[in-house]
Amino acid sequence: AKFLTTQRALLLDEKASLTGQAVRLEDEALALITEQEMGDVQFDDEGGEGDTMVVERERDLALSAQARQTIADIEAALGRLLVGTYGYSVESGRPIPRERLEAIPWATVLVEEKIGGIGRR
Repeated sequence: AKFLTTQRALLLDEKASLTGQAVRLEDEALALITEQEMGDVQFDDEGGEGDTMVVERERDLALSAQARQTIADIEAALGRLLVGTYGYSVESGRPIPRERLEAIPWATVLVEEKIGGIGRR
């Protein structure tokens, strides 16, 4: 029970951190779009500022999306904690090793299952 309490606290802390990160990244991307629309940036060949801003904006949005996906994974893990299925693979039902859960509290599958499939945690 202590392990599950600790894991719940880790999940909630990580969720709060990632939520702040996602919001900050979205705000930065919005600021870049606003700067671009206000014409503060030179889009000539010499400066290259416009291209850099587009890359920065795309990076910020991609990182924000990644953070939001992890937040969804964390919320799913919190749900599994409530119903008593936390710590078991969603694919095989086998127990996920404690070390893996300590490293990635929102893990849903065993390492060997993750390697076999793409894009799962």
